[in-house]
Amino acid sequence: MSENVQNSVVETTDVQQRRVFTFKATQLIWLLLGILEALLGLRIFLKLIGANPVNPFAAFLYKLTELFVFPFTGLTSTPAVGNMVLEISTLIAMLVYGLIGWVAERLVWLIFYKPKV
Repeated sequence: MSENVQNSVVETTDVQQRRVFTFKATQLIWLLLGILEALLGLRIFLKLIGANPVNPFAAFLYKLTELFVFPFTGLTSTPAVGNMVLEISTLIAMLVYGLIGWVAERLVWLIFYKPKV
């Protein structure tokens, strides 16, 4: 009887640890995705209002997000009026990264979550 109780306690602790890990992993995925989406959204906004690309903040943001926008560059035309630009490729990047984040979050739940027995 004592051994069954001990095994049950160990199993419960394992289940709790897996749940905590699953919860923290999904929180991390959403945090990183939120930061990336916010940076890309800010990039779109700065380009749309025609922010000075030589400005240190704008230059830093463009350089930082270029890695994430690069795979989508040239996918569509980029409408522009003067120095105001609507980067449709960045909008597509936001959509694709959002879908990737959602799939990653669902995979973590599928692989690591263990419901109560």
